[in-house]
Amino acid sequence: MYKDGKTNIMGEVNFTGRALAYKMARPDYPREAVEYIRSFFPENSIIADVGAGTGKLTVLLARHGYEIFAIEPNADMREQLAVTLSPFPNIRIIDGSAEATTLPEHSVNVITNAQALNWFDIEAFRTECGRIGKPDSLVITLFNYEPAVDRYKSHGIKRYNKSTSALYRNPFVREFPNPILFNRQNWLLYHSSMAGVPGLSDPGYEAYTEELNEEFDRDSADGLLRLDLVTKVYSEKMELLL
Repeated sequence: MYKDGKTNIMGEVNFTGRALAYKMARPDYPREAVEYIRSFFPENSIIADVGAGTGKLTVLLARHGYEIFAIEPNADMREQLAVTLSPFPNIRIIDGSAEATTLPEHSVNVITNAQALNWFDIEAFRTECGRIGKPDSLVITLFNYEPAVDRYKSHGIKRYNKSTSALYRNPFVREFPNPILFNRQNWLLYHSSMAGVPGLSDPGYEAYTEELNEEFDRDSADGLLRLDLVTKVYSEKMELLL
């Protein structure tokens, strides 16, 4: 969540003020996807979760006792991340970026990123992976998308595919069903968590919100709107990325 030309501030600009909505309404990841990536982890793995956000993936891994560095540059996101991860003494939250994690050299076995790779400077991230990863370390990417329609061009499958194609050479790729049910409040929160959409004080906010309400009224049933999301997972040995 970082790149903006010469400076790594994209996450600061786009996600400041959206962290609570992100925590409350962004989809989680299915248990099957988490168990799948864990099947690749070396014993007693040390993990860097890069672009940890509010901890959507971090907390699912923390429950298994791994030592995890949660890397997140946005102060608002880190505040919510600290709340999410407060029960877990095995987690350390780091003010760092994908391109400059501040971690020691060759200190982690697994480098994860979830719903964040599209914001990274890919070549700088690749270099950082090589710096912080131990021999035979893994790089793993997860993201949720909606196959039926590229609803949000800035967050759609094309953008994620561009990022994963730039980073990975010959990855293992798996997909897992991840259907999500939204009530009206979470539907609106879900969209308000997205970078670049109108905020409460922005021009176009009322028209944007009216459009979302109309969509909810059209597509919901019994007060719930279902999105048939899919969680896509990429994984590859770091040595193959370099």
